[in-house]
Amino acid sequence: MEFAEVVRRRRMVRDYDPDRPVPPEVRERLLEHALRAPSAGFSQGWAFLVLETPADRELFWSVTAGEGAPDAWLSRMRRAPLLVVPLSSKAAYLERYAEPDKGWTDRDEARWPVPYWDVDAGMAALLMLLTAVDEGLGACFFGVPGDRVPAFRAAFGVPADHRPVGCVSVGYPGDGDRRSPSLRRGRRPVAEVVHRGRW
Repeated sequence: MEFAEVVRRRRMVRDYDPDRPVPPEVRERLLEHALRAPSAGFSQGWAFLVLETPADRELFWSVTAGEGAPDAWLSRMRRAPLLVVPLSSKAAYLERYAEPDKGWTDRDEARWPVPYWDVDAGMAALLMLLTAVDEGLGACFFGVPGDRVPAFRAAFGVPADHRPVGCVSVGYPGDGDRRSPSLRRGRRPVAEVVHRGRW
């Protein structure tokens, strides 16, 4: 598929065919492409928790959605055969920028105008979303509720220096996948969002 077509077709898929697993070679391409994301100072301070077994996926949903959270959106999302949780490590970036070629030995977070550790993990997630489209799959990026992060960490043994920036669900789209009602708002036109030369 041409890249422009991949970008045009990319959308958040929220319903999956539970009887069609993601082929292992496709899963590996998703992860390999994620590793091609840019990272400040080539810090590569990300990690990816891959959840494929029914038990692991059910544990994820139980600790992140909680009891009785349950609308049609969640019941369809739960059918995804593959979940990948991108995690960011601020410590990896602070350590990298304390190395001689960067020289910020004080590891002062104030030097960072935005948390590039989260930005870079998000870019890796986007590469997974685009790879899914290119492979004929559907995918969705969604957040892990902040109050559920401690339970998520405990359930999967995630170290304290890694933070989930979200989750990518992947699979073959199901019959019940519908376009989000939010899309009725329409895309903002280029002239409204692009400022050339100055604001």
